[in-house]
This record gives sequence, C-alpha cells and structure tokens, in this order.
Amino acid sequence: MLETGKLYLIGAGPGDPDLLTVKAQRLISQADVIFYANSLIPPEILHLAQADCELIPTADQVLETVLPLMIKHVQAGRLVLRLQSGDPCLYSTLHEQLQALTQANIPVEVIPGISAFQLAAAKLQVELTIPELVQTIILTRISGRTQVPAQEALAHLAAHQASLCLYLSARHVEQAQAELLLHYPPDTPVAICFRLGWPDEQIHVVPLTEMANVTQAHHLYRTTLYLVTPALRPDQGSRSQLYHPHHQRLFRSQAMNQTQP
Repeated sequence: MLETGKLYLIGAGPGDPDLLTVKAQRLISQADVIFYANSLIPPEILHLAQADCELIPTADQVLETVLPLMIKHVQAGRLVLRLQSGDPCLYSTLHEQLQALTQANIPVEVIPGISAFQLAAAKLQVELTIPELVQTIILTRISGRTQVPAQEALAHLAAHQASLCLYLSARHVEQAQAELLLHYPPDTPVAICFRLGWPDEQIHVVPLTEMANVTQAHHLYRTTLYLVTPALRPDQGSRSQLYHPHHQRLFRSQAMNQTQP
C-alpha cells in the first residue's frame, strides 16, 4: 500500500489483452483496487490483477457513485485504477472525471491505450494516409443522444473525403450513410468493424451504398466502428517519399541518395 494513494485512468484498448501497453500491464498487476467497465473490459485483462486486488464493476453505476468511491480508496493510500475501453481521450468520461478529481486534489495519471480505429487499420493491413490519395484522418460520430456541434455535422466532414473513422453511430447508420453519400463516391470502401479484439469480432468491407444493409443484416449495433476511406483501394495512391532513394534526408548520405531505385 502506498503512503499516498494514486489514481490511474487507463486505456485498456478495444478488447485484445495483448494490446495493453506495458505500463498498463504493470499497473494492473500491482493495483490494490480496479474499477472497470465490465461491459467493455474482457475478463482476461482482469486476470492480470493480483489475487487480493479488489475488482469493482461500474457498468451499472453513474459517476456520482463511482467517483466518491475512487476518491475514498486513493485517500486511504491505495493504488487505484480505472480501466476504460479504447483510449481515454476519445469518447470517454475523461473530461468530467478529471474535473472532479482535480477539485478533490486527487493525484491522477492518464495512460493511453490503442483505439479501435488503430486496430481496425492493423487488421485490414491498410495505411490511412497514402500519398496523393488521402492525408487526413477524421475521428467523429453522428449526432444521437450526444449532440454533435453543428459545424461538425457528418455531411460537412464528409466533404473532405478523408479517411473517416465513425464511432458510436451504428444505430443511426441509415442517416450516416445518406450524409456520407453527399460527398463520397457510392463505391467508396467502408470497413464495418464489430467488437474488434474480442472472440466474436467481425469485419465486413463493403461499398458505401451497402453500409446500412450489412450493418442491419448482421445486427451490428453495439461497439461498431466504420472506416470510410479511399485508402481501402490498394491499387491507388503513390509511394511515400520518406525512404525513396531520391529523397534528400538529414540522416541519409548523399551517396545513398544517388543510388538507383
């Protein structure tokens, strides 16, 4: 037990325990108390905890009950973790937690995690920023119970035709598809990614016009991410200049730059 407790807000990734950061694994194995979103954190991650660690599920709780309990354990000198899915900086309760913890003078550290869009790209073996094809990634969602600011409406963002990563939108997929089709070509590839990193993971790559039909046919309504991107066209784009033999770089000799491709 620590003389002064500390709280860590940890991104546990999309589901695969092997994708935890080394720091997250170490802290889980040392923690006295772990709060976790039991609807989103796989049991295998909790198996990393020591035998006498107190595990507290929070899926059926609200912050008004969870925060005072976390603060109580920290003030008692315990090492306390709150495990959240994905990365805490995206679509989490990080903002309001930090506000309350700062007011209570609770020492806290945020540990990043792999986000679903990163795992999706890895599973698909695709780079989301391909030279002369797409160089921008947009992470967003469609308006639902949480409203999106008007200037960030999906129809506006779609005008960029960037690699668009659409979170928390499966229950509004028909509206999302209609807004995307205002700017993306109908045959733009869309990866529908369901429960990435879990045993029942599904990935479907379809034309944009089939985005809603496939989502509804497979009942993919929870923890579904959409990647809408021309980067899923493997025959387009060009080579990066970074390791091109004719590209001048500080750490590459002039002689090497003159070699033939």
